[in-house]
Amino acid sequence: MEQEAQKIFNVLFIAIFTAMLGLGIVGPLMPIYAQSLGATGIWLGVIFASFSLARAIFMPIIGKISDKTTRKKFITYGLLAYSVISLLYLVANSVLSLTIIRFIHGIASAMVIPIAMAYVGETSKEGREGQRMGLFNIAFYLGMGAGPLIGGVLHDAFGMASVFIAMSVLTGISFLLTLFLLPDISPKVYQKNKKPPRNTFKTLLKNKLMVGLVVYRFINAMGRGVTMSFLPVWANHFKISTSKVGVIISTNIFFMAILQGFFGKLADKYNKFVLVVIGASIGALALMLINYATNFWSLLFLVLIMGLGGAISMPAASAINVKIGRNYGMGATSGLFSVAMSLGMIFAPLISGAIMSYWGLRYIFIVAGVLSFIGIAIFVYFIIEGFKDIENHQYK
Repeated sequence: MEQEAQKIFNVLFIAIFTAMLGLGIVGPLMPIYAQSLGATGIWLGVIFASFSLARAIFMPIIGKISDKTTRKKFITYGLLAYSVISLLYLVANSVLSLTIIRFIHGIASAMVIPIAMAYVGETSKEGREGQRMGLFNIAFYLGMGAGPLIGGVLHDAFGMASVFIAMSVLTGISFLLTLFLLPDISPKVYQKNKKPPRNTFKTLLKNKLMVGLVVYRFINAMGRGVTMSFLPVWANHFKISTSKVGVIISTNIFFMAILQGFFGKLADKYNKFVLVVIGASIGALALMLINYATNFWSLLFLVLIMGLGGAISMPAASAINVKIGRNYGMGATSGLFSVAMSLGMIFAPLISGAIMSYWGLRYIFIVAGVLSFIGIAIFVYFIIEGFKDIENHQYK
């Protein structure tokens, strides 16, 4: 069983790294591409939100279904669809067509990341959830970190079309890896309690710790959504080149990736909820200060601080999600956890686009930071309420 679990981890690590590398290549260039098709501030928000909206709609459904069947088919078919759809960006000729393609792409994405997280989570040993999920997060962040750097170089050397082709090829490689190497095992094999998991979302949302976790994931995604959507625009305002923007975003994500294993181990030893609060607060403060960064080095410093905050909080949050998932269904909790991320990614560009259109670009990061601190306060409230129920002390 342990050997099989390790094989699952290894295959998914490589596959998700490759897939996220493809996604990361496009990330910092999408705002520029959208603007070339005539997108204004509000339309930039709509384009980014469409991807996350599709994920928010389909992830909980797919996650719940995957708890009752095998997870491999969702991951494999999702990666195949991801590869094919990536090529559709080449024929986008308007803001509307780009929005539709992003929405369809979001559906494919909903079949991959949360299901892979659930697969790794249910095969992790009890008491080592933080370390396991921290290590798996490395694949996610390394791929996303290397992507913008490569994307900026490809764009400057060969043009925008090369970026979308690279994304298609990389996700196609991930598809082949999972198709031929990923074991196809029913989630029931790893359930200690053979009774069906209590995975109705109504029941799951009665758990105050889960509600707090959803709030955290939402504000975390809002910060990332603002950064991915409008940091390139802010940098462009100060004549920072596309390649340097790629370096800034890549450095942020690489820094998180490097620290995931260390803070994952800390999450297994210390209070996970305290680590979430500390990390989220650091990230929120750095986000607010972006408004005062007007050159490459000041932006680079602040994204490093944001990366530190994410490295502290995310392994702990992922470990909490795994612990709750053992009782409610790993696919259901991972789906809900990812839905919160998608909702944050929906609201962040929409709100930021409206702020840009009516108030100006400089206010985006201040408002995002304030909202993050409000979200942290709400997270703390639900955690305190959750621990009033003695049954929830098992998640500490």
